[in-house]
Amino acid sequence: MGISTHILDTSRGKPAQGVAVALLKHDGEGLRLMKEGVTDADGRVKGLVEGEPPTGMYALRFAVHAYFASLGQETFYPEVEVRFMVRSGTEHYHVPLLLNPFGYSTYRGS
Repeated sequence: MGISTHILDTSRGKPAQGVAVALLKHDGEGLRLMKEGVTDADGRVKGLVEGEPPTGMYALRFAVHAYFASLGQETFYPEVEVRFMVRSGTEHYHVPLLLNPFGYSTYRGS
């Protein structure tokens, strides 16, 4: 149960350390911030949501511009936002981000 994420920088073949990540939940009027964190050496943010997350629409917002700037690289996407649905609080929702300076991909992990 819960919500987790991690980022792999596919251009370097390494986890993306030091990326600010925000978890937001749609409250009927817009997105509201639930939790913020920064990726660790393994590219993970632990403890975004532990236990049963309420059902509804969520977003993970990744501030990738500062990450690439710290590597001396330009990036086309200064920010990546991934929206997803939590349909059952009894499941775990792992939302990885595969990232490079000019593209990204995501999927529902386990």
